[in-house]
Amino acid sequence: MKTIKTIERPALRDQVYDSLKKAIITLELEPGQRIKDKDLAAEFGVSRTPVREALKRLEDEGLVESLPGSQTRITEIHLEEAKNAFTVVAALQSLAARLAVPIISDEDIQLMEESNMELRKALEKKDVIQAVEADDQFHAVLLKASRNDEIERALDRIISKVRRLEFSKFSSVDAEQSLEEHKAIILACQKKDYILASSLVEENWLSLGRILVGDAEHKKNNE
Repeated sequence: MKTIKTIERPALRDQVYDSLKKAIITLELEPGQRIKDKDLAAEFGVSRTPVREALKRLEDEGLVESLPGSQTRITEIHLEEAKNAFTVVAALQSLAARLAVPIISDEDIQLMEESNMELRKALEKKDVIQAVEADDQFHAVLLKASRNDEIERALDRIISKVRRLEFSKFSSVDAEQSLEEHKAIILACQKKDYILASSLVEENWLSLGRILVGDAEHKKNNE
């Protein structure tokens, strides 16, 4: 496993959790890979306790599963779970847009435009990590502007299932379609049309889900 930088106190459990979750989402830790809390503790330079606590949180989120002998396995990417996750993510992001657009500021809209430009650059470079980060930044503007922390908390528990599939099937993403959908969302925000913006945000996520899940199912059926 690629070495993850040593972390320091405080909040060891949270830092281990964040690092492991990112490694799982970006597929640095591959689906089906086995890991040991002892080895992880040595890599992080911590005791086993924060590692075990972090693994428990990740297991609750369906990203890892326990095995006999103090081992843990990264869960496989299950298409049906990912498909269901896309539906929930789309609904929550749509709700955030509905709440945010009536009170969104010009500065917020500028941030969305800048994030979309960063997304274009990342897609042109085929840099999946930067592309996903830029897409997150784009939607994070509406999440923050919605002023509803519960939406973000709910998303945090399921977005990883969506992102793992996105990382594994990045080549399937229609870059131009994604960028154009973002532009349409920005325009709806500028017009303060929260109904249209909400609908566009929902379709943005659902269309991505159809592409990624469809490609994965096609590949699976042809194996």
